[in-house]
Amino acid sequence: MSGDCDCRPFVPIQTITDKMYYVEKRMEVAMAHHLKLSYESKCTNLHGHNAVITVFCKSENLNADGMVVDFTRVKEIVRDLLDHKCVNDIVDFNPTAENLARWLCEKIPNCYKVSFQESENNIATYEKDTPRQ
Repeated sequence: MSGDCDCRPFVPIQTITDKMYYVEKRMEVAMAHHLKLSYESKCTNLHGHNAVITVFCKSENLNADGMVVDFTRVKEIVRDLLDHKCVNDIVDFNPTAENLARWLCEKIPNCYKVSFQESENNIATYEKDTPRQ
């Protein structure tokens, strides 16, 4: 009977880490844009927002300074890109909140998610796909 048992040890396909560091940075920027839409809307006219942007970053390891990313660096990147700018002059896509959230996420080190709040009740969030395990 002992020959019938396939008693091989369990070997995980990949090592799963039990640590992840998360940071988020919230900031406000003044920006203007106009949208290109397939329907009538006042948003096709140039208008402004005091957008509240929340950037989420993560890393399994901290950098040499003990950080996922420096909060000041995140603020500099976002402000340099958007603050007091007409976004249509900067990007080559329709600058909706959704598109801007994705664009910012791609520009910031270790960023996996961005929430872009145009106004009190209008928030768009972009989150990068995470590999399925």
